[in-house]
Amino acid sequence: MIETGWVYTEKFASAKACQYGPWHCPHEFLACKPMNPRLKDLTAQSGAILSWLRQREDEIAALLADLVAIPTENPPGRNYRACVDFLETHLRQVGLDCERLGLGVSRDDAENSPESLLASHGSGERALYFHGHYDVVPPQTSAQFQPLRKEHFLFGRGSADMKGGIVAMLYAIRALKQIGVELKGRIGLTLVPDEETGGMEGTAWLARKGLLGRDGIGMLLAEPTSGVVWNANRGAISLRVRVFGKPAHVGLQHRGENAFERMHALVEKLQQLKREVEQRTTRFNIGSEQAPNSILMLGGESGGGTNFNVVPEECWFTIDRRINPEEDLTAEKIRLLGILERCKQDGMPLEWEILQEGTSTSCEEGGPLGEALSRSVYTVTGEGPRFEMCPGLLETRFYAAQGMPAFAYGPGLLSVAHGPNEYVDLRRIVDTAAIYALTAIEMLNA
Repeated sequence: MIETGWVYTEKFASAKACQYGPWHCPHEFLACKPMNPRLKDLTAQSGAILSWLRQREDEIAALLADLVAIPTENPPGRNYRACVDFLETHLRQVGLDCERLGLGVSRDDAENSPESLLASHGSGERALYFHGHYDVVPPQTSAQFQPLRKEHFLFGRGSADMKGGIVAMLYAIRALKQIGVELKGRIGLTLVPDEETGGMEGTAWLARKGLLGRDGIGMLLAEPTSGVVWNANRGAISLRVRVFGKPAHVGLQHRGENAFERMHALVEKLQQLKREVEQRTTRFNIGSEQAPNSILMLGGESGGGTNFNVVPEECWFTIDRRINPEEDLTAEKIRLLGILERCKQDGMPLEWEILQEGTSTSCEEGGPLGEALSRSVYTVTGEGPRFEMCPGLLETRFYAAQGMPAFAYGPGLLSVAHGPNEYVDLRRIVDTAAIYALTAIEMLNA
């Protein structure tokens, strides 16, 4: 047992299938091609990079702990300025130029204003982008913002999703600088807020302003992918629906209008759509714990009424529609909202708000970036990665919209991200940093 409520399970450390103690990936990996001259060059460079990185596990742990201790929880979006101040100071200390960008709108609490941080290493027109978000989901307990190290593992909110990935990207750039690797191009580092609530004040804002992925040849995203590469993601449209009625005492319920019963009638219509869309499946690889079916989930959150003996005046529930890459977001949005519109036209008093909206995207693994990333993973870990579809939204979609190949690969475990015992293996951060560095070498010096 570990203090502050963390639980460390020693049995993981002896599992034969685990190279990194509690780091565990249940997926089998695809076989890699026989070694070629390019792979031999990568192997030689990886030795120097890994040697430099492995001597700095304690530094990496300290930097990650400092980041975890800044409670950038979203929603509602707190302590953004403190986090960007810290990141900017660190980047400048290691010799990287930074550009700090905000929305240019005033808020009552300036400390929480969303800001993005752009940095670069190298020079030239061609750029490979490293992308990460520094906001984290709310903790189960405040102790999660008190980082705790246990041997090679660092526990705390955001350690896996995805401050550990940000640290891996920072140290990939530092390794390239310290070893003196010349690049025929540049690495662009993009650190953003607001990803956990859709990215409208982070990546989406940068894209609207034409500031995202300039001159990019590809993008790597540091999400917790559990050792696989995510080359696709589902799209999403999420709503909150409110249905209205008229209150009355239970003894006079005939004078009221029951919002709960109206909501139930609406849900029955939505269930018809649910049965239809969940027959559709995707062609992309998925994790062993996932299903290939398209998704329409009803009532992730719900509520209403004021007391058991009062006719409810208002009831509400959420709809979460997750769309496979083979489906069209616009068409599915029209169908979903069409049900709500028809109920409203038929006299049901209701309203809705869109909580998030994002397109699905996919990137073929056989292109230059996919192959470079695969070779780098094999060089460092000895295993070729499996390419899968992410079960949720990814910010790769903003780069793919510009015609840019984009993949997610990070050191964290999806199974612990957002959970009460979130952690990351520091050795995985080291290896992932080396993988990022080798991928940048191959892509920019091709």
